[in-house]
Amino acid sequence: MCPKPNGRVSARSSSELNDRIRALWQRAGGRPFTPDERAEYKALVVEWAAAIQAERSDVAEAA
Repeated sequence: MCPKPNGRVSARSSSELNDRIRALWQRAGGRPFTPDERAEYKALVVEWAAAIQAERSDVAEAA
């Protein structure tokens, strides 16, 4: 699990978040993001980075 900026924990994996980021880019179809899409993108990237960090620390603890 990974912390969100507001302190809550997310159960979404980095893989799931990566899929959501890719889907957002595909929906945009090459045009600039709207303000709402930009906010969603930023939130997803922050959550994705936290998920990567949490997953790496889980692997390090298991080793």
